[in-house]
Amino acid sequence: MRATIITIGDEILIGQIVDTNSVSIARKLNAIGIAIGEKLSIGDSREQIVDTLRRTLQSSDVIIITGGLGPTKDDITKHTLAEFFGSKLVYNPAEGEHVRQLLERRGIQFTELNRNQAMLPECCTVLHNAHGTAPGMLFNHEGKVIVSLPGVPFEMEHLMDDEVIPRLKAQFTLNDIVHRTIITRGIPESILAERIEEWEDALPDYLHLAYLPAPNIVRLRLSAYNVDKSEAEHEIDRQIEKLRKIIGDNIVGMEGATVESLVHDILIERGLKLAVAESCTGGTISAKFTAMAGASQYFMAGVTSYSNEAKRDILGVDFTNIECFGAVSEVVALEMAEGVRRVAGADYAIATTGIAGPGGGTRQKPVGTVWIAIATPNGSYAVMRNSGTDRSQIISRASAYAIEMLYEELKRL
Repeated sequence: MRATIITIGDEILIGQIVDTNSVSIARKLNAIGIAIGEKLSIGDSREQIVDTLRRTLQSSDVIIITGGLGPTKDDITKHTLAEFFGSKLVYNPAEGEHVRQLLERRGIQFTELNRNQAMLPECCTVLHNAHGTAPGMLFNHEGKVIVSLPGVPFEMEHLMDDEVIPRLKAQFTLNDIVHRTIITRGIPESILAERIEEWEDALPDYLHLAYLPAPNIVRLRLSAYNVDKSEAEHEIDRQIEKLRKIIGDNIVGMEGATVESLVHDILIERGLKLAVAESCTGGTISAKFTAMAGASQYFMAGVTSYSNEAKRDILGVDFTNIECFGAVSEVVALEMAEGVRRVAGADYAIATTGIAGPGGGTRQKPVGTVWIAIATPNGSYAVMRNSGTDRSQIISRASAYAIEMLYEELKRL
């Protein structure tokens, strides 16, 4: 069973918004055994929509479309689909009343444009959108299913879960797809590949391995298609146990596990407190921890001391050291970590100070130079890491390095 996901909207093509819908839809389809053959983004053009549908219907069993279902003239998906399937638009009273009530609750006047939201192709199955004004539509065409959903992510999510997935499971006999992802840390992709080469070569033919690198981690995804789910899961478990014997110290956990989640668990388990002082990483480290439920049990404070004056006035960094060694230096990183640990009353602290670019670098301290410090109950230390040349890359890598350092420190307890 093969699917194509089509996102419609000029705003996607010009980079005005990021397409998150296709990611979510792909996950949901894979979970029920539908493989994704293509993910396409096209503009708000009747010709593009028609041409794309004609082509993808030849190779796909299921097509999921998002976008272009709003009430304004640039939203042409519904009209194009009605024409494509040789149908006319008819008023759906139930959907019209839903739109009216929804807008009234929001204090918005019900206009003719809003009423047109309930004008739907006569040949489609209407998918009720309880969370918005644009209903979804499902078309059956020569044994294939075409679904059109609104582009608003949370509306699309509800329609996929409540309407689309149950209908697809009822209509098709689906084979299982199994994905399992192992998170590794502290080992570059090329070296990792060498270390597990023999294990990889011995995998059963139906298991496929993919390497997915990210800052300071590599995800290893094992996939099996059109298989007996229980047998495939059992075999994957066996292979993971073999892998643990080879690189067990480098395995963080399974999909969803991160180094910060390991730190999070250790801090909660041992009743320890954490504080963070950031300059070049701009609050990224603090955000990673506070995004996790339960962070209030250990996260005391996060200070983004971007200016030298903030480093001095909030964290107590000696201004003479900034003048003598520069804000990007070992001594300043140490004083930042020790200062935020002291001010927040924490057991451990992380500090970062560096040059994220694109300007500000020198021969002695090029762009990408980052000093990272860890303050502990038994002393402090700092290391310098070159974190790349691109600003976002530098921030991401430096944040990952810092959290990795704290994890290594906590493992020694």
